[in-house]
Amino acid sequence: MFLAALNLVREKEMGTIEQINVTPILKYQFIIGKLVPFWIIALFELAFGIALGKLLFDIPIEGNLMLLFAFAAVYLIAVLAIGLFVSTFAQTQQQAMFLNFFFLIAFVMMSGIFTPAESMPLWAQDINIINPLAYFMRVIRMILLKGSTFRDISADFMGISIMAVVLFGLATWRYRKIA
Repeated sequence: MFLAALNLVREKEMGTIEQINVTPILKYQFIIGKLVPFWIIALFELAFGIALGKLLFDIPIEGNLMLLFAFAAVYLIAVLAIGLFVSTFAQTQQQAMFLNFFFLIAFVMMSGIFTPAESMPLWAQDINIINPLAYFMRVIRMILLKGSTFRDISADFMGISIMAVVLFGLATWRYRKIA
């Protein structure tokens, strides 16, 4: 999320965004081009983290890793789109970092990584429906520890898919290509 946002804002600060804006590339193609490198890097980091967890800590892997990576791929689109959406508002890298930091802290605290989301008040659980990290934490536990199948995570998969499409659409819509 941070790198995706900083990437676009850096283009604004350096003045190279104008050069990109006068090309015949469409807005959604530009956003995809900014998103894909970080998406690939994050999937490799996930693979590295899972391998390290298995080798060093003997973390159980009960479920299908391909299902986990499919979910992670959609989750990453949502998270990276948040970063790109934030970058359309920010004029400097510092503004982008502060905005992303605000969202990151809220997402981490509400995700269930430290305390179970089920023990949160109902209003917090209702707000958590817009937290992509909460979906990811729930699904990674379900797949790795319980061996859940697609049927078990289908509601979460649908939720994160909708979130990814909406956030990508917002990032594309908000980006102003002025030639």
